[in-house]
Amino acid sequence: MAKYCQSCGMPMNKDAKGGGSNSDGTKSTEYCSLCYEDGKFTQPDFNVEEMQAHCVEALKGHGMPGFMAWIFTRGVPKLGRWKKA
Repeated sequence: MAKYCQSCGMPMNKDAKGGGSNSDGTKSTEYCSLCYEDGKFTQPDFNVEEMQAHCVEALKGHGMPGFMAWIFTRGVPKLGRWKKA
């Protein structure tokens, strides 16, 4: 299992659902439940910059200061989903 979601970078152990879901109903070991459901990305048209902006806003919405949220998302382009693109 990946330590971090390979789409958004969220620690997989922080995912309330324990991971996203594959099309066959099994848990995804690569992607979190916020990014991946039923074998499909929840934001299929996002590019890496849009994903970073989305994550910054989500983190800020959970009370994280904007600068810290920005720092937390700097590794997104190196994740598996975006390296393949």
